Amino acid sequence: MHTRAPHHRPLATTLLLVLLPALLAALAFTGLTPAPARAADGDVTWTVRTASNSYGDDRSSFSYGVNPGGEVEDAMVVANRGKADLTLAVYAADGYTTEKGQLDLLTRGEKSTGVGTWLKAGRDTVKVAPGKTAEIPFTVAVPDNATPGDYVGGILTSLRQSGDTEGIAVDRRLGIRVKLRVSGALKPTLAVEDLHVDYGGTANPFGRGDATVTYTLHNTGNALLSGTQNVTLTGPFGWLSTDAGKIAAPPELLPGEKWKVKVPVHDVTPAFRLTAEATVTPVITDAAGSETSLKPVRATTTGWAVPWALLLLLALVAGAAVATYVLRRRNRARRKSREDARVQEAVEQALRDRAEQSA
Repeated sequence: MHTRAPHHRPLATTLLLVLLPALLAALAFTGLTPAPARAADGDVTWTVRTASNSYGDDRSSFSYGVNPGGEVEDAMVVANRGKADLTLAVYAADGYTTEKGQLDLLTRGEKSTGVGTWLKAGRDTVKVAPGKTAEIPFTVAVPDNATPGDYVGGILTSLRQSGDTEGIAVDRRLGIRVKLRVSGALKPTLAVEDLHVDYGGTANPFGRGDATVTYTLHNTGNALLSGTQNVTLTGPFGWLSTDAGKIAAPPELLPGEKWKVKVPVHDVTPAFRLTAEATVTPVITDAAGSETSLKPVRATTTGWAVPWALLLLLALVAGAAVATYVLRRRNRARRKSREDARVQEAVEQALRDRAEQSA
């Protein structure tokens, strides 16, 4: 999960990221292919790609290293693949990670504080004739007091039109990701917070049960970070260890973002007290796309894993043993009482017989 609330997701909005600029290929920030935008006079489609210049050709996105106070000039190319003139709004916005772990951009009405503020397009709107392309230049001006680290946003083209339902507007958006690394001290830091373990138990008195480990990954540094994860459960004194197995990697988190993790762990021995350890190895990607693993981060917590089914069985067995013991003692006491009564009666009878003989 992420730090932005769900209301940041635009109503009926498709936010797309260009990954392949060749011909009509354009992929969404969410990994979907762009859908055609429908206008009153028929289908209208468009694509966006990075311009070819000194930064390179066929780039999947815009990526820059900039000093505080520095500027970058680049351009985006819009192609109209429809049969009618197309007029699009152009603007920039900050990025964030959605609940599904995908990169999205703020809507135009939401306030940006990074890339969405620093990037200025050469025009607010662009009109493209059918079968033609238009280049949109833009400048990224980083403030002098910008904090070092990674920033992610995007430059967008938008077509707002009435939807199929009366009164609902649809905002079709196509854009390209913009990643900035502002020079200075890079401090990649990932924290594991709110670690918790729950044991679900099992109906089999001699079986193993399932547990669930939850925690929150918090990017407390100033660099984009992903990572690899491992979760282990152990009983007292480190015995009866159980590994959760392979865990899906979290999305690449922006500085300040959080991501909730839920890990099921199977075949856990209910050893009364469990110790859960979560180990996360942060991974940072440099400008060339190479990944570097950082020092692992570990967090531990404890929780109860009481074998209730086994305890219930033992209680029943103990109860049955106690009941058997009590019944046996009572039976022995009854037999002894009857035997004592017979002896007493025999003694009394013998005394009576002797008294009669004496008389």
